[in-house]
Amino acid sequence: MKSLAKILLPVDFSERSLGAARYAKMLADHFHSELTLLHVLTPPHYEFGALEIGGSMLTELYTNRAAQVEKELETFLAGELAGTESQRVVLEGDPARQIVEYAHENQAGLIVMPTHGYGPFRQFILGSITAKVLHDADCPVWTGVHLEEAAQVQPVPLNEIVCAIDLGPQSCKALEWAAAMQKEFGARMTVVHAMAASASGGQVDERWRRDMELSVRDDLARLRQSSGAEAELVIEPGDPPKVVCELAERRHAGLLVIGRGSAAGVFGRLRTNAYAIIRQSPCPVVSV
Repeated sequence: MKSLAKILLPVDFSERSLGAARYAKMLADHFHSELTLLHVLTPPHYEFGALEIGGSMLTELYTNRAAQVEKELETFLAGELAGTESQRVVLEGDPARQIVEYAHENQAGLIVMPTHGYGPFRQFILGSITAKVLHDADCPVWTGVHLEEAAQVQPVPLNEIVCAIDLGPQSCKALEWAAAMQKEFGARMTVVHAMAASASGGQVDERWRRDMELSVRDDLARLRQSSGAEAELVIEPGDPPKVVCELAERRHAGLLVIGRGSAAGVFGRLRTNAYAIIRQSPCPVVSV
C-alpha cells in the first residue's frame, strides 16, 4: 500500500459528505495524514446554461456564491477536525476533473467521497462525478452509498475486511492494499472470489467446477502468500456483486476492497460489476 500521508476529501456539504468526512478523519488520525477538504465551485454556465441572465447579475451572483462557499468550507466540521492536520481548498471547474487533477498533482494516497450528493452535485449520481473519479484516479478511492449513515454515528471499526479478487491484473494491488490495512488495524480478513458456472450441466459440469475451483484456490493461495495477508479463502459460484456483498454482510465487514481498471477477469469492466458492488455493499468500498 502506498503512503497515506495525504488524504483528499471532496466536500459538497451534503449529509453524505459529512459521513465521508468522519471516515476521512478516522483514517487521517490513524495514519497521521494531512487531510485536504476540497470543494469545486462550478462555473455559472454549469447551473444557468442558456438562461437569460444579464452578465453583471451573473457575475454578482457568482461572486456572492464563491464568498459563501469559502465561508462554509472554513467552518465545515471545524470543531470535529480541530485535532486533525487539515487544509481547505476551493477550486473552480468540472468537479470530477478538478478532484482527479488535484489528487494527482498533490500525490494523494487516498480519495474519500460519497457516491451521491446534493446542492450543485445533486444530478451527479454514481455514473458521473464519482464514476469519473473512480475511472480516472491513480490512487485508491474510498466510497459507498452508506456513508450518509456515518453522519449520525461513528464509523464502523475495521475489525473485519473482505477483499474481492477476480484474478485480473489489479488483484495483486488490491490484496496488498487490503493486507496493509489488515495489519494496521489488526483485522481479520477474508479473500473472496466469485466463480462463474459453466454453461453445460451434469457430470462434466461438476468435474469442470471442481477442477476450476482447485485452480482458482491455488492462484488465490499464491496471491495471499505474496501479499503477506493472513486471510481465509472463500470461493463461491454466482453473480459477483451478489456473492461479494452477501459475504461482506455475513462477515459484518467494516471494509470491502476491490480492484479496478481491468477490462479482464470475472468483474469485467468497472461500469458493470464494480459499480454494482459499490452500490450494494453494506460497508465502505475501496477500489484500488
